Amino acid sequence: MPRGRSGSGAELYVVGVDVGSTAVKCHVYDRAAAVRGSSCRKVESLYPRPGWVELDPEALWCQFVGVIKEAVHAAGLHMRQVAALGISTQRSTFITWHKRTGKPFHNFISWQDLRSAELVNSWNRSLLLKVIHVIFTVLHFFTGNDRYLAPSFLTFSTQQTSMKLSWVFKNIPEVDEAAKENNCCFGTVDTWLLYRLTKGSVFATDYSNASSTGVFEPFTKCWNPTLCHLLSIPMSIYPPVKDTSFNFGSADSEIFGVPIPIMALVADQQSAMFGECCFHPGDVKLTMGTGGFWNVNTGGNLFASRKGLYPLIGWKIGEEVVYLTEGSMSNIGTTIKWAQDINLFTSVDETAKMARSIVDSQGVCFVPGFQISANDPYLCASFMGLKPTTTRNHLVRAILESVAFRNKQLFDIIVKKVRIPLQTVRADGGVSNNGFVMQMTSDLINKKIEKPSNTDMSSLGAAFLAGLASGLWTDKEQLKKLRQIETVFEPQKDMEEYKPAMDTWMQAVKCSLHW
Repeated sequence: MPRGRSGSGAELYVVGVDVGSTAVKCHVYDRAAAVRGSSCRKVESLYPRPGWVELDPEALWCQFVGVIKEAVHAAGLHMRQVAALGISTQRSTFITWHKRTGKPFHNFISWQDLRSAELVNSWNRSLLLKVIHVIFTVLHFFTGNDRYLAPSFLTFSTQQTSMKLSWVFKNIPEVDEAAKENNCCFGTVDTWLLYRLTKGSVFATDYSNASSTGVFEPFTKCWNPTLCHLLSIPMSIYPPVKDTSFNFGSADSEIFGVPIPIMALVADQQSAMFGECCFHPGDVKLTMGTGGFWNVNTGGNLFASRKGLYPLIGWKIGEEVVYLTEGSMSNIGTTIKWAQDINLFTSVDETAKMARSIVDSQGVCFVPGFQISANDPYLCASFMGLKPTTTRNHLVRAILESVAFRNKQLFDIIVKKVRIPLQTVRADGGVSNNGFVMQMTSDLINKKIEKPSNTDMSSLGAAFLAGLASGLWTDKEQLKKLRQIETVFEPQKDMEEYKPAMDTWMQAVKCSLHW
């Protein structure tokens, strides 16, 4: 074990922080990747108008600093024993601020925010976008280069950072004025926290966070000038992009009492991928938290956007650049939390037992508010097939079945579109603790699914990346030996046994479209 910087001979540890959509979590890890201390604080979202979702930057900063201090204290350690800090953050949530004063122009605008809907509809109907689409189609036809195959900005959506940033420039005059004077900074959560930790001396992000915005072009590895020109967003506002595992500088000593090296910035899903040790092409990660995310390591091959899937940079460490293909679905953890709020059950731990207490959902189907197969913003969340005999158990089972059915949909798209043999699936996130969902998903995809002992993979991934940069761990082979698997779910039923229920569910989805 490396010894302390203070010269006291104390052992060193690494801190991994995950700044998520619902909570800020911090874990202190020793060299065996065992958790020595933890802390968690709830993230309070703000809803100033219908469809708007924001975060208070000062509140988030206080929560971030607070969990680090609490976790280190809980571990019985001194701050000088922290060898490195790794930060994993929710993706695409962003803020802009004045470069000279450091004052934000607005709250964080969440990745869940829908304020750009009118702007999105206007752009998607525009003749200019149609002309650009034709140009890229022709270029792809003659060159065969996937770089020209359906670039992500040829169809805008409310989830894209670019459209919300365009909204900011159109509706907050101070932002445009500052940008014209080269005094405007744009940053995702990682960039803002780094800026605050270093008292404004470091303005940067990493490749995983940059590529997750949709403004950063993964093929060329630079901010997309074509997109920014289309939306009248100046290129001067973007931060320099650094390696994921990298010395970003140190936290100012006034914050924690000693300067703590900041050795990794990483987007949450990519961080979970790293924490699961999905280091090889074909490795698959399934995260089921607030939303659901399937990620496939595609190695050095970057697959262009295809139906339901999109390319990302997983991480960059030195000369190594690892690409991922991702598919996502919303309303997993949020749906289960909603069901608890309306008293369908008392504890989340009950739900698997409730679902297994009956043979089926009695034809009851639950349709969440968004489907990866339809991608319809007007889809209506609903229960269908209710009967006088329907009980809470049927409703809970229908909700859990909808998670497994959507996993099956997305997995089938991945198998069809990603031309890489898929390995064992590794699951994490709060919903991965639900044995009913995990077993049903394993049955439906006919694949073994591993669940680790610690499901907070985003924190662990950030810690792994920071530990590699600081020398606490030597290489990824050493990290793989630290993996601890708690449960392995293997297929037990033939997929055909689920076909009638899934067909009924698919019919319910069709009835909920374009509400």
